[in-house]
Amino acid sequence: MKALLVYPAIPDTFWSFKHIMKIIRKRAAHVPLGLLTVASMFPEQWDLRLIDTNVESLSDQTIQWADIIFIGAMMVQKESVREIVAKCHEFDKPVVAGGPLFTSTPEDFEDIDHLVLNEAEITFPMFLNDLAAGNPRKVYSTDEKPDITLTPLPRWDLIDMKQYASMSVQYSRGCPYDCEFCDIVNLNGRRPRVKSNEQMIRELEILYGMGWRGRVFIVDDNFIGNRIKVKSLLKTIRPWQESKEFPFTLYTEASVNLAQDDELMSLMTAAGFDSVFLGLETPAEECLAECGKHQNRSMDLVEAVKTIQRNGMEVMGGFIIGFDNDPPNIFERQIKFIQNSGVVKAMIGLLNAPPGSRLYRRLKEEGRLLEDCSGDNCDGSMNFIPKMDPRIVKEGYNAVLNYIYSPKEYYARVLEFLGTYKPIRRRRITVLEVTAFFNSVLYLGILDKWSNKIYYWKLLFKAFISHRESFGEAVSHMIFGYHFRKLLGGVSRNDSRILKDNTLISLL
Repeated sequence: MKALLVYPAIPDTFWSFKHIMKIIRKRAAHVPLGLLTVASMFPEQWDLRLIDTNVESLSDQTIQWADIIFIGAMMVQKESVREIVAKCHEFDKPVVAGGPLFTSTPEDFEDIDHLVLNEAEITFPMFLNDLAAGNPRKVYSTDEKPDITLTPLPRWDLIDMKQYASMSVQYSRGCPYDCEFCDIVNLNGRRPRVKSNEQMIRELEILYGMGWRGRVFIVDDNFIGNRIKVKSLLKTIRPWQESKEFPFTLYTEASVNLAQDDELMSLMTAAGFDSVFLGLETPAEECLAECGKHQNRSMDLVEAVKTIQRNGMEVMGGFIIGFDNDPPNIFERQIKFIQNSGVVKAMIGLLNAPPGSRLYRRLKEEGRLLEDCSGDNCDGSMNFIPKMDPRIVKEGYNAVLNYIYSPKEYYARVLEFLGTYKPIRRRRITVLEVTAFFNSVLYLGILDKWSNKIYYWKLLFKAFISHRESFGEAVSHMIFGYHFRKLLGGVSRNDSRILKDNTLISLL
């Protein structure tokens, strides 16, 4: 059979980085790793094509070519999924769908012919066997968690790597923590399952052999969920990277207690990691207790960030407003928290309750749920009724965004980061980075608004004079700042006022 694998469009979000793709001459930030992995599970005689709609359009001719269409998606891609399914059904093509979006809310997709839910290593072969027998079911699901040491290698040949800013690999699934607002435990379990060291080296070898040089995202729910195993992996990756003169710069997601393990931080930077995303969430201790984020309560969070920065890794952070226990001054406290920590890429969003999370179940019991969440952490929406006045929450949130991503405060945060960050090795200059630098001069230093250009040139000179060893990081942050300003440009200055009669202050 001829199968078309389609990856739906990701809207303009914090992590899409759509506004900087023109600067770095790429089409998309990340690859459709799930579909590439599922592609390896098809029988050899199948003819496969993959269309990533973030890179190229889905044409009528391509749909007509296929016998059957497969879609993999996350919650944030829901709108694009609707459009793709409708288009495929116009040509009477059967649609098969899987991934977090469909596993979390299968009841929302009655129009899809077949739902292959949960982890594909188990449910996808079941579907293929029934399809071959001529009697495929509507829904395939399982509570079983597969052994991911048996997961096949992704079909990298199905995409054009040159269109992407980063490649992706997966080492583990699952997280040992069960934060109330997170659906990871529901999707992947609390016991982190890991691949073997040999598997990971094979995956890196394939990317290297196909000519990839640059950033590689390890997409785990919590990379350090199994510390004993991950330390063993890092000790294996380091000599492999050294033998090839460090072709890859690695980054991942982890829990903040990384800062309490000196050996682990040292092993990560030695293996080629230069950045990590942490769920920092809030400086309010009562909110951390509310959501069950106990791993964040055992340390000074700003100092934890600084510790990781001093050990050679940038910290990207997630922050949340909208907890039941948020104090009236949470907006000012979040601003101070973010600015003082030097977390330049600060993803701050309003609290949402994704289906499958403990928060979703609690709010449903309390009658406070409003609708499904959008999957976009930073679109300013909430899918439940907060304890604080919703108008105050919205105005305060907008004020925080306007403040931390104004050029003055954003560039101040970059300097805060550069003052703490200690790079472990000299940054390797690539053709992509040289191109990005000169394009940053064009777009940020020449074509941007005058008020923005001033801060760009000031930071450029300060970085060159005082932080020359981190000059590449400074340029990178200025480029990302361009994306954030474009993304958040729709936030109204009028909405950013926080009224004094609500015991808050005017932030702008």
